[in-house]
Amino acid sequence: MYLSWLRYLAAFAALLLAQVLVLNHIHLFNCATPLLYLYMVLLFPRNYPKWGSLLWCFCLGLGVDIFSNTPGVAAASMTLVALVVPYFFELFLQRESAEDLHPSIPSLGIGKYILFTLVITLLYCITFYSLETFSFFNWQQWLLNIGGSTLLTSILIIVLDNLRER
Repeated sequence: MYLSWLRYLAAFAALLLAQVLVLNHIHLFNCATPLLYLYMVLLFPRNYPKWGSLLWCFCLGLGVDIFSNTPGVAAASMTLVALVVPYFFELFLQRESAEDLHPSIPSLGIGKYILFTLVITLLYCITFYSLETFSFFNWQQWLLNIGGSTLLTSILIIVLDNLRER
């Protein structure tokens, strides 16, 4: 119990520091920002309490909001994604899989994991950039931000998960 709690705390701190100190300053082609802290949502196993994942993700989003000057945008987006991830996770798993299974490349397979990551990241980016922009006046830039950030974040999450499993 305490060991898993310490792992989540270490992941929380590492992802928050990486996002705030490094990744927030990267804007590829003025449309793609890596949002690697979204990986925290994918660390929770299948049987983890929903209130726990909601609390962890809200606190991480709030931490990113505090240091990035985005009032509530990341917290709301992370909370929404943490709310729907267990339901999406059930779509990608077999019924006879273990209860303590967490989403990863070995547990889902490479194809399902890439699709799962893309869906979750796309949902997060749509929510994040819709709340951040709060208008569709410049909808081309909005679509470019969603597409670029989804692709860049998904690639980084897949690489990080592949390195973590080794």
